[in-house]
Parts: sequence; C-alpha cells; structure tokens
Amino acid sequence: MKKSLIAMTSITYAMKAKNLLNGLKYYCEIQRTPKDLGTGCGYSIAVTAPPEEITAILEKERIPFRNVIFEQKR
Repeated sequence: MKKSLIAMTSITYAMKAKNLLNGLKYYCEIQRTPKDLGTGCGYSIAVTAPPEEITAILEKERIPFRNVIFEQKR
C-alpha cells in the first residue's frame, strides 16, 4: 500500500485534517515533513488513500494544504 504525504500550512490545520479524515474512516497521521523535502510549516499528514481523493475532501472542507510531497510504498 502506498503512503502519501500532504504538506500542511500549519500544525493546527494538520490536526483539523487528521480529525476530519479519521472521522471519515481514512487512515491519517501527522508527521514531520522530511527536512530535505521541507515546505510549509514542517508538518504533513500521511495518508494511504489516493492523494487526489484526500485533497478533494480538504478543499471541500476549506482546510488549506500546500501540496502532495511524495508517494512511497509502505
């Protein structure tokens, strides 16, 4: 299963995204953005669902994010 990191604009929005996604039964964890990939506030959410699906939910709920940083096999 692939894991994607979505860079967030703040730790507050990362926590809101985690609560929202976990409430919708999506796997989501907050983690530090790797320094070599660092953008934004330094925090990302790690998800296993397709990142396009997750970013659509975040946009609908008006939770700002920067971008999808990468995908890796889990």
